[in-house]
Amino acid sequence: MGAVQVDGITKDYPGVRALDGVSFGVERGEIVGLLGPNGAGKTTLLKILTGALAPTAGRASLDGFDVVTDSLEVRRRLGYLPENAPVYPEMTPREYLAFMAAVRRVSGTTDRDRAIERCGIGDVLDRPIGQLSKGYRQRVGLAQAILHWPPILLLDEPTSGLDPQQIAEIRALILELGRQRTVILSSHILAEVEATCDRVVIIEGGHIRAGGTAAELAARLEHGSRLRVVVEGAPADQVAEALTALDGVDTAEPTADGALLLTTRRDVRADVFGRIVDRGWTLLELRADRLSLESVYLTLTGAAPPGAAGTGEES
Repeated sequence: MGAVQVDGITKDYPGVRALDGVSFGVERGEIVGLLGPNGAGKTTLLKILTGALAPTAGRASLDGFDVVTDSLEVRRRLGYLPENAPVYPEMTPREYLAFMAAVRRVSGTTDRDRAIERCGIGDVLDRPIGQLSKGYRQRVGLAQAILHWPPILLLDEPTSGLDPQQIAEIRALILELGRQRTVILSSHILAEVEATCDRVVIIEGGHIRAGGTAAELAARLEHGSRLRVVVEGAPADQVAEALTALDGVDTAEPTADGALLLTTRRDVRADVFGRIVDRGWTLLELRADRLSLESVYLTLTGAAPPGAAGTGEES
């Protein structure tokens, strides 16, 4: 059994079904990204995995412990960062982390000092949390999530409110944590998911629409193969006409940066190369092209890419 197992989870609110038969698994040491438009059910799913919400139907387990019947065991093995970090504004980070360490029965200061160092909050330890920027509050929230160095982490928008340097640092930390821990990361930032996650689960309307690596999802949606070609020495329409005359090339569409995108039914790279050389043109680029994660997301959900507009949870 994987580190996280979700089987047929359904969650109903009055008049609304937020999740409808959701099932997937996450292996140990895997970083999985949850993507979906606002209202898709991502945050509801994370809250169910933490034990904060009970499912209407279905079952979920973490490290083999049921999130409903073994809630205490689940929480011992879990670190959770909601989108809005659960901090006390009147406390300092030092006081808050000492309190959370006591709640989690973390003895000594070694683990606490390591979380402080990894999250980069050493220079604000004695300032009231309410006076910190959102970025620093987010870092304090992440420090409490990893304070007991749990085997499973659930992170809801972990880089929300951070500047580019801080985002890079937190991404590096997530990647480091993911080498030895299981991480489920909900994010509206496609680049963040591509940079940090081994696999993606796309949720829309309470249903899992697709799951897999970005390359696997792209391959499922593509009809045939795609080649990107850049040629010098002839107008694009002339090159397109020459290449679409080849057996196995269906279309040749120009791109905004001056390339041609070929859709093909077989491996035609040798034929494309030969045709360009025969015509006396210069081949500058010839490579396989994949749909981007953004294109995959748009195709599956028909929604604007995550991050295109402000967030408005519930997500």
